[in-house]
Amino acid sequence: MKAHEYNLYKAEDVRLGEKEVAKSLNLEMYTLMERAGQAVFSRILDGFPETHSLLVCCGGGNNGGDGYIVASLAKQAGMTVTLWQVGDPEKLTGDAGRARDAWLELGGEILGPDLQRPLQYDMIVDALLGTGLSGMVREDYASLIDAMNASGAPVLAVDIPSGLCADTGTVLGCVVNAVGTVSFIGLKRGLFTGQAAEHTGEIQFAGLGVDKYFAEQVPAICSLIDTEEISAALSPRSRTAHKGSNGRALCLGGDRGMFGAIRLASEACARTGAGLTRVVTQPENVPAIVGACPELMVYDWRGNSNEINDHLEWADIIAIGPGLGSSSWGRSLLGYSRTAEKPMVADADCLNLLVKTPDFNNKRIITPHPGEAARLLATTVEEVESDRFKAAQRLQHKYGGVVVLKGAGTLVHNGRHCWVCQAGNPGMATGGMGDVLTGVIAGLLAQGLPLPLAARAGGWIHSTAADLCAEEKGERGMLASDLFPYIRKLLN
Repeated sequence: MKAHEYNLYKAEDVRLGEKEVAKSLNLEMYTLMERAGQAVFSRILDGFPETHSLLVCCGGGNNGGDGYIVASLAKQAGMTVTLWQVGDPEKLTGDAGRARDAWLELGGEILGPDLQRPLQYDMIVDALLGTGLSGMVREDYASLIDAMNASGAPVLAVDIPSGLCADTGTVLGCVVNAVGTVSFIGLKRGLFTGQAAEHTGEIQFAGLGVDKYFAEQVPAICSLIDTEEISAALSPRSRTAHKGSNGRALCLGGDRGMFGAIRLASEACARTGAGLTRVVTQPENVPAIVGACPELMVYDWRGNSNEINDHLEWADIIAIGPGLGSSSWGRSLLGYSRTAEKPMVADADCLNLLVKTPDFNNKRIITPHPGEAARLLATTVEEVESDRFKAAQRLQHKYGGVVVLKGAGTLVHNGRHCWVCQAGNPGMATGGMGDVLTGVIAGLLAQGLPLPLAARAGGWIHSTAADLCAEEKGERGMLASDLFPYIRKLLN
């Protein structure tokens, strides 16, 4: 991908920006509509070459105009094309009206949706609602969307699946289940997080010949994680490197009965390349952790302040939270860690304790899942998931540092910019995955990566490792520890 193709935008930014770009390049907006229709039609030819019968479903705006262009191109190519218009086609104006007229000049018919019979087509084009949708889907559109989803035919979405919010990735009542989406000029951020993954299918970007100019004129405050940047940050080590030059990480957690979480986090830290990884945990956990990974330096802690201060002084970075619990033991560890003023990754029980004693810390990365995020913001999971970008921004504003809001389309927010991770799969929905992520980020911090880069590199490595694991062995039954060999492979 080119650098600007990682940029993500709100729908309104694209709508306003494309007009300015077209004006500065002396292009008609209708020319961009024609190019959009051609991009969708090319996707049909490339991805679905056996398509002979095509249903194009058009709405009342420019998204519908794009659909008319697709219909015209398909008819000229010899396909059998049926075009359904929701609402009065006579009310189409501007470029959409011009596209309608071009369709009629080819002898095309404009029909109203016929939902009394099964939709028996090789393919369906969704050009209903586009990126301008803000409220819930109206009943007439909802009925057609339900029929499209029930048809069994592959659906290709124009710019965005109808019913999906372009800014948040939430479903507005009902949504088209597309096998693919062709997005134009600037990628919409709602395509990449929240519920979007269930409905977009494969996303293809079509710049329409103006994307470079658009990116220069419209600044992006959100983007996909750039894997080339991560590769550059993980350049080969010096031939004279030693363990002291690769960082000292201190992992705090594992109250009674919860040693597995801190064991996963600390081994992930070591596997990510931290030179030395030290664990502070409850006394009875020491044999099990050492037995599982003897390379870890494991210490028990019974409340002695001098001992914990020595550990904190030794460390370059701190990871705290996995298995920490909420007893006085865990609360004390959190209290001591707060005095260290060193880069920190905070997760799990540490976040639950942070709810009770919140503070602002620009040297910290927090990694909440939606439930933890809801508690940190004193709201509901539904509210968090309704606008994940807003939730991540609120978390960063309240707690400082860098926020990693986990979930489908994990977000990384540093207060100025938001990055979205495309990698990951449902196999990750199992215990211990978050602990491994904590350790991966901690290991990268220990090796000197700045907080925002460690957070997004850690998120991408963790999720991509899960994708590699799923590709080889399947999603179901994946364990957090299964990721270790793939993490190591990616790092190298």
